[in-house]
Amino acid sequence: MLIFCVFFEAFIRTLIAFLSSPPLLCSEQPIFSTRAHVFQIDPNTKKNWVPTSKHAVTVSYFFDSTRNVYRIISLDGSKAIINSTVTPNMTFTKTSQKFGQWADSRANTVYGLGFSSESHLSKFAEKFAEFKEAARLAKEKSQEKTELTSTPSQESAPGDLQSPLTSESINGTDEDRVIANTPKHTEARAEPSQNALPFSHSSSSINKHWEAELAALKGNNAKLTAALLESTANVKQWKQQLGAYQEEAERLHKRVTELECVSGQTTVIKSQKTELNRTIEELELALKAKEEELERLKAEVESANEFRFQKDSLTQKLKESESRNLTLEAQLSDLEQRLESSQLEREAYRKSLRSLLELLDSKIFELTELRDTLAKLLEGS
Repeated sequence: MLIFCVFFEAFIRTLIAFLSSPPLLCSEQPIFSTRAHVFQIDPNTKKNWVPTSKHAVTVSYFFDSTRNVYRIISLDGSKAIINSTVTPNMTFTKTSQKFGQWADSRANTVYGLGFSSESHLSKFAEKFAEFKEAARLAKEKSQEKTELTSTPSQESAPGDLQSPLTSESINGTDEDRVIANTPKHTEARAEPSQNALPFSHSSSSINKHWEAELAALKGNNAKLTAALLESTANVKQWKQQLGAYQEEAERLHKRVTELECVSGQTTVIKSQKTELNRTIEELELALKAKEEELERLKAEVESANEFRFQKDSLTQKLKESESRNLTLEAQLSDLEQRLESSQLEREAYRKSLRSLLELLDSKIFELTELRDTLAKLLEGS
């Protein structure tokens, strides 16, 4: 029963948060968009991921200028599958090279995003950290404003000290207690101390106000120092990422050179195929010539029955031609096998070339995205 109450309370909070913040407001503007597969943690097991979109959808950061709030929103058709407000307590975690997740306590769930490349994941994580820091600064500014409005004014009227609703008038101040406990002959000296009471309280309130201001300035100074250190660390991290991107670009250039060398080998294969075709044609012509010679020899044998000696010699020639025919047929079959093997090798080379071309296209696309990312980083810096 207790578990049911907890889940029901979380459901009511989620419903109130959803109703109080609709998916898109007029004051919200998209500031960053990407495409990813959206997942949510299974509410029953809290371990398995449940896909909420059948394909990659657009995931966008929105900024509400009226409330100074950042939100992550994703729509699958007309259905909002992500409606998460970025808070300073959130943390975006990279669980793999192309997958990241964060927990939303208001929605009582954990969101997961699967990206097509590691660069998209890194860009989304950078934006998450940036907007999280902006949300933290906005929250601190609002807290400072509330603290300034809640602090007492520098000047308080003397009559406020005599108000029946103050703690001093109810419990009595220290000086009133001293006066109450003193003998009656000191009543003449109590009057000047009561006249000096408003000034002492006003000066103490002024001191407290300036101490609060000094503490707030110290806190702001510490926050600015921390932000400066964090920005320096981010610059170092960006430099490391730039170096990694340059190494990757060099590796891709080497790969392109290797692919060009492989494509150059295809011309050699084509020339070998052309030579084999010419050899086959020559052998076919020779075979036809030998067949014609065989027919001629057969005709001579039929017409020279009375010439036994000539017949024997012609028979010997016939046997020799038949043996040569067999050798030619063997050569022809060998050449046919070589032709078939060359055709198979050609098909294999075509398949390998196609796969290499597809790989080259994907790498060129990644290089293009890398160039755009570097250009944006240079423009941003």
